[in-house]
Amino acid sequence: MRLIYLDNHATTPCDPRVLEAMLPYFTEVFGNPSSALHRHGRRAAEALERARGHVGNLIGAEPGEVIFTSGATESNNLAILGAARGDQTGRKRILTTPIEHKAVLEPFRQLEGQGYELVWLPVDSRGRADAETARRLINDDTLLVSVQAANNEIGTIQPVAEIAEVAHRHGAIVHCDATQAVGKIPFDVGGWGVDLASLSAHKLYGPKGVGALYVSRRFRKGSLRPLVLGGGQEAGVRSGTHNMPGIVGLGEACVIAGEALAGEQARVSGMRDALEERLRSVIPNLQINGDLGNRLPGNSSLSFTEVEADALILNLPDLALSMGSACNSGTIEPSYVLTAIGMSRESANSTVRVGWGRFNTTGDIELASTQIIEAYLRLTSL
Repeated sequence: MRLIYLDNHATTPCDPRVLEAMLPYFTEVFGNPSSALHRHGRRAAEALERARGHVGNLIGAEPGEVIFTSGATESNNLAILGAARGDQTGRKRILTTPIEHKAVLEPFRQLEGQGYELVWLPVDSRGRADAETARRLINDDTLLVSVQAANNEIGTIQPVAEIAEVAHRHGAIVHCDATQAVGKIPFDVGGWGVDLASLSAHKLYGPKGVGALYVSRRFRKGSLRPLVLGGGQEAGVRSGTHNMPGIVGLGEACVIAGEALAGEQARVSGMRDALEERLRSVIPNLQINGDLGNRLPGNSSLSFTEVEADALILNLPDLALSMGSACNSGTIEPSYVLTAIGMSRESANSTVRVGWGRFNTTGDIELASTQIIEAYLRLTSL
């Protein structure tokens, strides 16, 4: 039986069209875009700026506001640590939610260790942060507010624009980890009101090892300090020879995602809903986590109260599922995201994440639901 891949929040397969666009930049257009005095360099430089425009088009940014990085982890670190290092106001209050990705939480904890006041913006049982609570917590000493666009485990989409409005009223910087949202739901930096936004190619059917950071123009001079020093290739904010195959791949992935966005949202959410309906018809106590009315189209966070998630997954050799964030796999501790929304340790450890994506088909619904139900019934009968 073929393997059905349902872990598209961990990573996505590289779209063949993306790979095709990348291949010439390994062997034919191999020049360094910084060497613009000869044809090889100029062709690379043109491709670099073309890709920058493609990323900008998808997120509503100007090309000059797009900084290429090695991925969302670097983008998040550059945004958070770079903004703190570049600050000249003396503000020391920083705010984020407890369900952010570790690539946001760890830089915040580092700043806390350096004397910054780390304030947690709580989330409710759906994983949703509240703008009213943000109003009470954000003040004129707040330097930075970071709220993810959508959660990587439970799929909840956050009211970033409302929180950003509050933050800007106090002159704070707003960062958004948009890694899970870009290419899956409409994400526009202007409409969402963010100053900094992170994204990664491998979460939208592009290659691994490349990402981008949106940096609004007011940060371009002195307000965002680089973490990697060198030639300053990316507007002085990020140094290092450009990964041209990866950057071209990211650009092409953004083009494809933008063209397919509306149709894919409906198609993928339809498959998700169909699977959940089939499972609930047999497993009535199945719990679906997150904000069910406002979540990522391909996300299902499912708690099987009588079965531990690792046992269920091990009994599904033909399905690729996960227990939560792929970046935390291997730990026996329950998901910090699930405990933050009030779930017990037992419930958290019985939770499986299902992530539908571009290359799933309606045929996967029947196959996946049948296998999950059979495994569940087998384990509960032991």
